[in-house]
Amino acid sequence: MRRLAAGVLCLAWLSLAQAQEVTVTNSATLRQAVRAAQPGARILLAPGDYPGGVYLENIHGTAAAPIVIGAADPAQPPRFVGGTEALHLSDVSYLELHNLVITGQTGNGLNLDDGGSFDTPAHHVTLANLVVLDIGPTGNHDGIKLSGLDDFVIRDCQLERWGDGGSGVDMVGCHRGLIEGCHFQAREGGGSNAIQNKGGTRDLVIRGNRFDNAGARAINIGGSTGLRFFRPQVGDLPVEGFEAKDITVEGNVFIGSQAPLAFVGVDGAVVRFNTIVMPTKWALRILQETVLPEFVPCRKGVFTDNIIVFRSDWWGEGGCNIGPNTAPETFRFARNVWFCQDRPDRSRPTLPTAEEDGVYGADPQFVDADNGDYTLKPGSPAAGHGHTALPAAGAVL
Repeated sequence: MRRLAAGVLCLAWLSLAQAQEVTVTNSATLRQAVRAAQPGARILLAPGDYPGGVYLENIHGTAAAPIVIGAADPAQPPRFVGGTEALHLSDVSYLELHNLVITGQTGNGLNLDDGGSFDTPAHHVTLANLVVLDIGPTGNHDGIKLSGLDDFVIRDCQLERWGDGGSGVDMVGCHRGLIEGCHFQAREGGGSNAIQNKGGTRDLVIRGNRFDNAGARAINIGGSTGLRFFRPQVGDLPVEGFEAKDITVEGNVFIGSQAPLAFVGVDGAVVRFNTIVMPTKWALRILQETVLPEFVPCRKGVFTDNIIVFRSDWWGEGGCNIGPNTAPETFRFARNVWFCQDRPDRSRPTLPTAEEDGVYGADPQFVDADNGDYTLKPGSPAAGHGHTALPAAGAVL
């Protein structure tokens, strides 16, 4: 009897799982499937082109049974083409998007927000293996726009050629997120930044990505946000106001950009174990763009264990630009490898505080820099530094 009961239970579960999986072939059936979706539903899009402009709201899976929207055949991902935006997801939770192509939107590629209800953010969203291309092309238009999203993952996505005044991924008031394993490349001469996190964004990890000429500031750690858009509202913060706080940037590769990294109105950020190659002016900037009494000056940055390779004729202000209304004396620098390729004798940067155990003038000896391989040859003087040396998650340094 027990075996019979177990068998019946197994068949019931299988029948439920099959009922929860549906394949759609157009935007109308996609909307219908989403409206009917229960936790655990898998909504699979057949190959082909789908028009942009799909608005979906109040989609809620559970921790044990998220709702998945993805490709029926990952080898032939469906394409959302054109429109002001491809997809707009509002007030959702426990939702996953997989293996979709988004291209040719005039506004943002993908919008995801809390529906304007700041006290009930969207949460537990995973974006994986998305390709977002050719957004804008001009103006402040983003590949992925996130507003009021908590507990999220963006993994193994490709973002290229977003708006020349926008971001690959732009975050306003987002918390507890991970961006990992993605590739960013701006259109030639355009794209403000690849990743921007501002408006009260906190507890974000940006790990193991590649940035190829990904905007003037590849990562804008912080930024400038209108007060009404902060999440939480500035008056509700338990301490002083900040654009971003407790941000970690680690294990990434940066090629080009005027400044691969900018600390902007930040109250604490760690940049460690990255490989930075040929920035066109600075390795980093320390700036304050939101200048109000409620806000702390940009402070408490940590920059350690990175490799920075540059040219003297592209190098400004010793590689570190410091703007007014900041607290550069609170920044810490340690164990970075600095190499000026054309003038090794000019490798030492100009930093606001003394660096601990820096390495200057030693060629890191990349395996094949001409073809984009920035791993280190055996015996490299930069061993233990840069993106290949990032300790395993949770390791004690």
